[in-house]
Amino acid sequence: MLPITVEKDGPKGRYFIEAPGGVTAEMTFSQSSDTLIIIDHTEVPDTFRGTGTGVRLVEALIADARASGTKIIPLCPFAAAQFKRHPEWSDVLETKVRMKPNSRRPDR
Repeated sequence: MLPITVEKDGPKGRYFIEAPGGVTAEMTFSQSSDTLIIIDHTEVPDTFRGTGTGVRLVEALIADARASGTKIIPLCPFAAAQFKRHPEWSDVLETKVRMKPNSRRPDR
């Protein structure tokens, strides 16, 4: 089984698996705050199709989120579908809508 690597550059990052020959499957994320991560995108090339690679990437982020007490918003359609299929991941799923303190619309 190929290893999962994590790269982070400021608030952006990715979990990825590189196959021999340089083919890469990845899941990108944005760290919105110390306690919130947004899964932006998952891309799994045909080389990895049917191997569970996409799910492995999500599971790696979930393990890290649990270890750090972080919640996840899966904006990526693939990740969102996986969260629906795996109710056991609900402990890290952010279900509340968060707004910045001064983001209210002005009164009309």
